[in-house]
Amino acid sequence: MKSEEFLTNPLLAPSSLPFGAPAFNLIKEEHYLPAFEAAIAYAKEEVDAIASCPDAPTFANTVEALEYSGQDLSRVEGIFFNLLEADSTPGMEEIADKVSPMLTSFSIYVSMNEALFSRVRTVYEEYGAKVFEGLSKEQKRLLEDTYLSFKRGGAFLEGEDRKEFSETMEDLSLLQLSFSNNSLAATKEFSMLLTFPDEIAGLPDYVLEDAVNLARENAEVGWMFNLDRPSYSPFMKFSSRRDLREKMWRAYNTRAIGGHYDNCSNIRQIISGRMKIASLLGYGTFADFALERRMAGSTEAVEKFLSSLLDPSLAAARKEVADLTAFARKNGFDDDTIMPWDFAYWSEKYQKALFDIDETLLKPYFPMEESLNAVFSLAGTLYGITFEKRDDIPGYHPDVRVYDVLDTDGGHLALFYVDPFPRKSKRGGAWMTEFMGQYSFGGKDHRPFISIVTNFSKPSPDSPSLLTHDELTTLLHEFGHSLHGMLSRCRYPSQAGTNVARDFVELPSQIMENWAFEKEFLDSFAKHYKTGEKIPSELIKGLLESRNFQAAYLQVRQLQFGILDMAWHTLREMPADVDPVEFEKNALSHCETLPRIGGTAVSPTFGHIFSGGYSAGYYSYKWAEVLEADAFSLFQERGIFDKDTASSFRKNILERGSSEDEMVSYVAFRGHEPEVDALLRKLGII
Repeated sequence: MKSEEFLTNPLLAPSSLPFGAPAFNLIKEEHYLPAFEAAIAYAKEEVDAIASCPDAPTFANTVEALEYSGQDLSRVEGIFFNLLEADSTPGMEEIADKVSPMLTSFSIYVSMNEALFSRVRTVYEEYGAKVFEGLSKEQKRLLEDTYLSFKRGGAFLEGEDRKEFSETMEDLSLLQLSFSNNSLAATKEFSMLLTFPDEIAGLPDYVLEDAVNLARENAEVGWMFNLDRPSYSPFMKFSSRRDLREKMWRAYNTRAIGGHYDNCSNIRQIISGRMKIASLLGYGTFADFALERRMAGSTEAVEKFLSSLLDPSLAAARKEVADLTAFARKNGFDDDTIMPWDFAYWSEKYQKALFDIDETLLKPYFPMEESLNAVFSLAGTLYGITFEKRDDIPGYHPDVRVYDVLDTDGGHLALFYVDPFPRKSKRGGAWMTEFMGQYSFGGKDHRPFISIVTNFSKPSPDSPSLLTHDELTTLLHEFGHSLHGMLSRCRYPSQAGTNVARDFVELPSQIMENWAFEKEFLDSFAKHYKTGEKIPSELIKGLLESRNFQAAYLQVRQLQFGILDMAWHTLREMPADVDPVEFEKNALSHCETLPRIGGTAVSPTFGHIFSGGYSAGYYSYKWAEVLEADAFSLFQERGIFDKDTASSFRKNILERGSSEDEMVSYVAFRGHEPEVDALLRKLGII
């Protein structure tokens, strides 16, 4: 029975806004904890009702009923944890510390519920004996996934093993949250204020404008830089002060190593906890456990995949570094070795010399508003959808704008929340998420609430928000994820939208990046924000010619992340007091392309694998690049705006979610399975 909280708490009460949108204008910090408590209590009642049902177990009254349970809790989680990343407060962080073990406890309450599992097992074995006779492909997949989730959730464990599993899962939830909080705090902790003209040598006007604004926001006078990407990246690329670049680089690459926000202990405990979980469930390593339900399927397959890309790429990457060093020495660099804090600076100059391409010349042609509208227009051309801004639906912050997404027939598809600019309450980077995913129930198609969060430079008094070409590519990437959520047409929530195998989820995002390099698309919108002049053909030519500039180096960099991830998650026993800095050094010693600097590492802020969903899964970015390279070649053959190809991609990839095996979906679109060489050819490595 639902409590009074469901009538009064804006996180739980029915929304009066169009499409039942979240009432962000009414939600306050004090609403979160009571909402979690009430939603968890009711979700337990739903589970208990299924487990104690007097009728014989069936697919409908057990598996399907469990799938649709907990919707209220999902709604509260969707809002709270997304805002914890995008618009956090110290109070919310305290709430997260309280609710994370509550949620873990509830998850264990479900996964180790003996009566519930008995019913699921009965249904699974009954249908399994008949080869799932009478079930649709979506139902068959749901039954298999539900049974496996119980197995992976410890349902077969007994006695002390069951207790240890539960305690370890609860510990991991808190450790991962602590890791994320420390990473954010360590990033925000550092800033560098410059006050003398010689300290800003080489920095373009737009970078200086942003730096002045950042200083002003922090009640300082001068030029301020921090470790958020819109500030850090251009400084490293353009500052001619090598000493200051080194200072920034060291600050960035020593985040959460020692000090108040140290994550080294968290890493040791997270890896130990994951090893324990894998062992209790009968897996050799955590990677074996994690990869069971992914396209790759096994640790051996992932390691073979990474090697198949690394072997041809590493020699090419080292040659690219040697070529860059030679260029730098010819142009005033007086050292024998390019250091990590030199790489972006000299790469920018080398790229400009080779291709006459200059980020500062490109940026005025990519105002954020026009770029966003162009991305909307591209989606319209490909999929027939349109975006209408809705000022009557509140966002969670004044920067957030809300759009109603309409299908080809004018019907409502989704709400789309866009949160473009950095702030102290938002973590760095860019991501897509959802406040509510799509699903069908009781004859009604529940349409999703999708969000995209970025950290693009804010408008200044003198100019609008302008994107670098890399940021335009990022916008297209995250928008691809958004399309996956918005266009979903699935029956079950666990199969809808981006709820696909981790090594498949990046296909819809990475394929969209290709349009950032298509002249026909760029010509459609790229105009100088001051003059209205169309982007010159020579700039596009240089951009396209430079697309594979240092492609091998960048590929090896991504492969290093994947190799490091697998090194952590294929451990079979934890060395005593392992030092994450030394561990990382040893794991990557065979594939370094730049000198490794003592005392620095990425592991202590590698949120993808220690607090996100990519543990033993970072390889999936490259896996999806292989899929994407092969898939986009079909658009290239038929035309980058070909509606039939787009329609097939929508039907077979974007709408299906994981309602059937992802490779089956891919082959239905492309006609064959992908090959690694498709990516190597695209990057010009072979």
